[in-house]
Formats: sequence, C-alpha cells, structure tokens
Amino acid sequence: MYRFLADAIVVVHFLFILFVIAGGMLVLRRPRLAILHLPAVIWGATVELCGWGCPLTPLENYFRRLSGDYGYSVDFVEHYLIPLIYPENLTVEIQYILGGAVIVVNLIFYFIIWRSKRIKRQQI
Repeated sequence: MYRFLADAIVVVHFLFILFVIAGGMLVLRRPRLAILHLPAVIWGATVELCGWGCPLTPLENYFRRLSGDYGYSVDFVEHYLIPLIYPENLTVEIQYILGGAVIVVNLIFYFIIWRSKRIKRQQI
C-alpha cells in the first residue's frame, strides 16, 4: 500500500509539473482554469528560481521508506526528470533555466488569451 501511495504521489507530481508548464493551453479553452493555473505557475517558477524542494518529494520518500525502499535524497525534478532531459546533475543554472522557461511559456499562452479576448471585444 505504501509503495502505491509513493507511486501515486509521483504521478500527481508529474501531472502538476505538466499543468504548470502547459496548463496555459487548457486556459485557452477554459479561461476559468486560470484561477488554478496562475498560482501553480507562481509556485513552480518560485520553487525553481529559489532552489526550493517540493513538499511532495519528502512525502513520497516517507511512503517509500514505509514500503521498505530507501527513497532518494534529491528532489523530484532531479531524480525523475533531469536524467531524462539532461545527462548531468541539476545545477542552479539549470534551475534558473527551468524557472524562466515556465514563466516564458506561460506568458506566451496568457498573451494569446489576452489578445484573443481583446480582438473579440473590438469586434463587438
């Protein structure tokens, strides 16, 4: 059961990261999601830019230890995503790049949303 909970946290963590990065696409279709998406973007960018660890990582490790695994000492991004994207360890510079990418990608989505709403208002 504990291993299942740890794995479920990994899935939720990954989905949250996807929502932070690409949730702007969902907001294009459902503007009310911005109420959830904007705080998620602020949190995701802040975690990366400040070098904080996510609170889900210790919770996942807790359940892994209860299941008999050892867990890991690094954060979620460094343990799961960085090995997939970058061959080297997570550095402060990479965290700045990831945090900046979150901001830039979402600024683009929100600019598109703002522009489409502005065009619609002008047509009325």
